[in-house]
Amino acid sequence: MNVLVVGSGGREHALCWKLNDSAKVDRVFAAPGNGGTAREATNVAVKDDDIDGLIKLAKAEKVGLVVVGPEAPLVKGLADALAAEGIPCFGPSAYAAQLEGSKAFAKNVMRAAGVPTAAFGVFDDAEAARAYVREKGAPLVVKADGLAAGKGVVVARTVEEALGAIDDMMVAKSFGAAGARVVVEDALVGEEASFLAFCDGENYALLPSAQDHKAVGEGDTGPNTGGMGAYSPAPVLPEAKYAETAELCIRPILRHLAAAGHPFKGVLYAGLMFTKDGPMVLEYNVRFGDPECQPLLMRLDSDLVDIMFACAGGSLKPDMVRVRPETALCVVVAAPGYPGSYPKGMAISGLDEADKLPGVKVFQAGTKVDGGKTVTSGGRVLGVTALGATLSEAKAKAYEAVAKVGFEGCYFRRDIGDKGINRTK
Repeated sequence: MNVLVVGSGGREHALCWKLNDSAKVDRVFAAPGNGGTAREATNVAVKDDDIDGLIKLAKAEKVGLVVVGPEAPLVKGLADALAAEGIPCFGPSAYAAQLEGSKAFAKNVMRAAGVPTAAFGVFDDAEAARAYVREKGAPLVVKADGLAAGKGVVVARTVEEALGAIDDMMVAKSFGAAGARVVVEDALVGEEASFLAFCDGENYALLPSAQDHKAVGEGDTGPNTGGMGAYSPAPVLPEAKYAETAELCIRPILRHLAAAGHPFKGVLYAGLMFTKDGPMVLEYNVRFGDPECQPLLMRLDSDLVDIMFACAGGSLKPDMVRVRPETALCVVVAAPGYPGSYPKGMAISGLDEADKLPGVKVFQAGTKVDGGKTVTSGGRVLGVTALGATLSEAKAKAYEAVAKVGFEGCYFRRDIGDKGINRTK
């Protein structure tokens, strides 16, 4: 059958790569794709939020499964539009996608479902938000309600920082309509982990834990990014705790949405903080993380098409997800200046050399093919991913591969995985 992967990042390159492993797949299309998906699939110049264009493409190419990578088309209703045309889709409905599309919706669902999360307030009025901040005191987290490409979150250490974030989002409108409403919540202290589950509306099958590195600088310093690297498993959430944690943060959401008449089908991502009082949910995403997707799919030892069809069709079984015992680690190589402004069009060297290393795969994110050469086209350019018997070995292999790739001014963190390594010492 033919499969269409929607999106253009490192996550989508990883999805195309893994879907090609399935004997059930004849051709993979990527819309719009990137320089990496061009190696695994046929890129088609249809934007990921062009719902009508994607429907036409799926029909024209007789696509038997659409896999939606990013959140925006899900929030916009792509899964609903595909369902109306009888085309199977891996990804939730627009209603369920509000778990990521609206921070306020997600927090209210968590409250109703009994999921542990930080105390919060939701505000449409800047002055009311300021009054809440002054009353609560710092530290606080200020979040733009809508989609802001992973950047609409400010951890404010002082009241002044929180007030500044409110003004930036609600008055200066730095995130446009996404910041018209804000969520202000208590800042949680602890170590984070990402916990993802395949879902068919009622049942779930767990993926292993992972840990993302959001800050641009080593030691988790500097502004937040879309993610500078990730690894799996995360020692802060060991396998012995998976079932208990899923009953805390996955099962209640599935029950709540099913009872509301909008069962969640796709992959549910819980961003967790492990506090002194136990795990608390920071946020939900309604798609694979990026870069968590890359190490998770490196470890997945099952047919991804079978799993995705089971999610879409309501026939998922936990044992359908089998995982390799190795650790996987991904290092993001970024353009100079990211997450601020950055140059584009720089030639990338060493991709084939790095890919030839045992247990290594270079997933491309912000790339395109120009005149036969692969050049940069985004802020996060590459996700260099490696398997190892241990986290230390996976890290060593990933950085060995990173040393083989490059472009002018490229930047990467050198401490990806260190928290996990220190925790296991």
